Amino acid sequence: MDKLALITIKLKWYIVLLVFALTVFFGFHIKDLRINSDIISSLPDDDPHAVLFKKIGEQFGGNNMGIIILEADNIFKTDVLQNIVKITDTLKEVEGINAVTSLTNIIDIKGGDFGIEIGDLIDEYDLPDTPDELKALRDRVMSKDMYRGTIISDDGTATLMIFTLNDEADPQTVARTVKDKVLAMDLPVQIYFTGSPMLVTYISDLMTSDLMKLLPIAFLLIAFILMLSFRTIRGVVLPLLTAIIAIVWTLGIMGLAGYEMSMISNNIPIILLAVGSAYTIHVLNRINQFEEKDRKKAVITALSFIITPVILAALTTMIGFVSFIFGAYLTMIKDFGIFTALGTFFTLLLSIFFVPAVIVAFSITSKKKEKIAERSKHSMLSKNILIPLHSLLFKHPKYVLSVWSILIVLSVGGIFKIERSVDIKEYFKKGDPTRMAEEIMLKKFGGTKPVFVLFRGDMQSPEVLKMMIKTEIYMKKSPDIKNTQSVANLIEDINDVMGNGLKIPDDRVMIEQLWFLLDGNDYMQRFVSDDLDEGIILSTFLSPDNKSKKAFGEYMDKFIKENSTDDCQIAITGMPFIDVTMDRSLVKSQFGSLTIAVIFVIIIVGLILRSFSSGIYAIIPIVIAIIILFGFMGIAGISLNIGTVLVASVALGIGIDYSIHIISHFNHIFEQSNNLEKALEGSIIVSGKAILINAISVSAGFLVLLFSQMVPLQYFGLLIAFSMIGSSLGALTLLPVILILVKRRKL
Repeated sequence: MDKLALITIKLKWYIVLLVFALTVFFGFHIKDLRINSDIISSLPDDDPHAVLFKKIGEQFGGNNMGIIILEADNIFKTDVLQNIVKITDTLKEVEGINAVTSLTNIIDIKGGDFGIEIGDLIDEYDLPDTPDELKALRDRVMSKDMYRGTIISDDGTATLMIFTLNDEADPQTVARTVKDKVLAMDLPVQIYFTGSPMLVTYISDLMTSDLMKLLPIAFLLIAFILMLSFRTIRGVVLPLLTAIIAIVWTLGIMGLAGYEMSMISNNIPIILLAVGSAYTIHVLNRINQFEEKDRKKAVITALSFIITPVILAALTTMIGFVSFIFGAYLTMIKDFGIFTALGTFFTLLLSIFFVPAVIVAFSITSKKKEKIAERSKHSMLSKNILIPLHSLLFKHPKYVLSVWSILIVLSVGGIFKIERSVDIKEYFKKGDPTRMAEEIMLKKFGGTKPVFVLFRGDMQSPEVLKMMIKTEIYMKKSPDIKNTQSVANLIEDINDVMGNGLKIPDDRVMIEQLWFLLDGNDYMQRFVSDDLDEGIILSTFLSPDNKSKKAFGEYMDKFIKENSTDDCQIAITGMPFIDVTMDRSLVKSQFGSLTIAVIFVIIIVGLILRSFSSGIYAIIPIVIAIIILFGFMGIAGISLNIGTVLVASVALGIGIDYSIHIISHFNHIFEQSNNLEKALEGSIIVSGKAILINAISVSAGFLVLLFSQMVPLQYFGLLIAFSMIGSSLGALTLLPVILILVKRRKL
C-alpha cells in the first residue's frame, strides 16, 4: 500500500489531468443519454408471455396506443359530442398518429334502405341535437357490447378516444403534441390522458423534473453537512467533486454505449452522490489523523491505513449492486445494477488516486500544527456522542445486545405483513391526474391491464371464428373480464343485420362476402394481421390482486389446452400474466440478490482481512439492519415493488462499509496494543466520526427523494435513509459489542 501511495504522489499531475480529460470526454456524451420509462421495453426476451406480449403489441398496435378520457355528467349531449368531434379531428392531424377511434367515428353496422351500411356511428356533420335523437343514440350505443364498456362507460358519463401510432413515430413527441393541442382547446369537460405513450411521456417528464430539482438540493444538503462536520473547504469540495465526476463518467458511458435512463436508473445520480462522497470522507478523515508539515508524508501514511478498508468497502458495495443481475425480471433492474456498480468503481478510483493527488498537487493541507486526532476528541460529535458511546459499549455490552434482540423480535413480526405490488397506479400520488385516469379506467372500463388471446389460423375459417366466440364466452365467465372484442364479433354483427342471426356463418364463402364489407376499415387493424393468418381477442383485466391474476391464468390455460389445434393455435398473454411473473421475481430477486451479496461479502471480507470470522462479524449488523428495514416496511404498509425491491441490496452494499471500517480499525489497533479498550476507543472515535458524517450525509441525500413526484422514489429514499441509520448504528454499537465479547473470551 505504501508503494501504491508513493506512485499516486509521484504521478499526481498525470492523474489530475487524466481525470479532467475523461470528465470532459464523458460529459460530452451525456447529451446522447435518453430517458425511457416504458416498462414494456424492459421486459425480458426469455419469458414466453413477455415475448408474445411485445409481439402482439407491435403487430396490432397495443404498445403504441394512447387514450384520452372525456368525462362529463352526460356524454349524450350535443355540445359534448361536438367536443368529441373536435378532439377526434385534432388527433387525426397529429403527425405520427396512424388511426383514431372515438364515439363519433367508431365503426357502425346497420341495415338500411339499400342493404347493409357500414360507416361511422355518428355523422360528425349532422350531430343529433333533439332529445329524441340523443335518446335514440344512447339506446343504440348502450344496447351493443361493442360500444358499452369499451368506448363509453355503462353510466354514460365517460368516453374514450383511442389513437394508435405508426411504427416510425416517436411516442413522446406525439404524446406531448396530443396533450398540448387538446388542453389548448380549453374544453368545458374533464380530460384525462392514459395509455402507453401518454404514461411513458408523463413518467419521463417526472423523472427529468425530479433530477433537475432534487439532485441540486441533495448536493447542497450534503455540502452543508460536510461543512458542519469537517469545517474545511477541502472537506466539502473533494467529496462532492469525487461524486460529481463519478456521476458524469457513469452517465457519459451510458450515453456512449446507447443505454437509456429508466425509472430505476434514475436513482443512479443520487446513489453515486452518496457513495462517491462516502469513500472520500473516509480518506480525508484518515489524512486528518496524520496531518503533518510534510503533506506528502501525511497522505502516504494515511493511504497505507485506509486503502484496504476503502477497497474492501467498494468491492462489497459493488457486489450489492451487481447482485441485481441475478434473478431480476426487468432488464432495467439489471442495467441499474451494472452501471451503479461501475459508478461505485469510479468513486473508488477517484477517492484513492485523484483525491490524494489533488491534495498534494495543490498543496491542500491544514495550516494548524495541532493534530486533528487530538482536536477530534474535543469536538461536539465526540464529546456528546462518540465518547459516551464508547463508555457505554465497554461497560455494558450485554445491555446493548439486549436492545438489538428486542428490535429483531419486533421486526420479524412486521416482515410477515409486507405486501407485494406491481400496480402502475401506485407509482403516482393520490390526486395525480394520471392516477385518476387509471382509476376511471378501472371503475368504468374494466381496467387498464390488457389481455390478448392470439389465434393462429385462417381468420376467414368458420371453425376459427367460432372458436374465438367460444373463447370470449368462456373469458366473460371470469369475474375480472368485463368486455371482449374481436373480428368475430364484427362478423356476427353483420350476419345479424343481414337477418341470419347473431352467429358465425357455417359457409366460408358467406364469411368472405361479409369480410368484404369490412375490408379496408382502420378498425380491423386492431384485430387481424394483414395476411389474415393471425387474429386477437382484446380485453382488459379488472382486479389488481395477484391471486386473481394467477387464478385467471390457470383458468385460461385449461381452456387453451383443451381447445387449441393445429388449424387453430391459441395462446394468451397480457399484463396480468406479466404481473404474476414480475411479482414472483420480486421475491426471487430480493432473496436471490441478498443471498449472493451476503455470501460474497463474507468471502471477500474474510479473504482480505484474513479471517472468515471477521467476514461474519462484519455482515451481522447490516443483516439485522435489513431485517429491521423489512419489519418497518410491513408495519408502515410500504409494499415491495420494482422500486423498493432495490432497497435491501443497496442498503447492504452501502451499509456494509461502516462495519468494514470499524472492524479493520479495531483489529489494527488491537494487534498493535493488545488493549481492548484502546482498540474500541480508537475505532469509535476515529472511524466512528467518519461513519456518522457519512450516514447523516447519505441519509439526508436520500431523504430529498421524499419530495419526488413518484411514490416509489419517495419510499426508496425513505427506506435507504432508514437503512443507513440502522446499519451505521449497528456498526457503531452491535459490531463493537460482538468484538468485545469475542475478544474477552480469548483474553
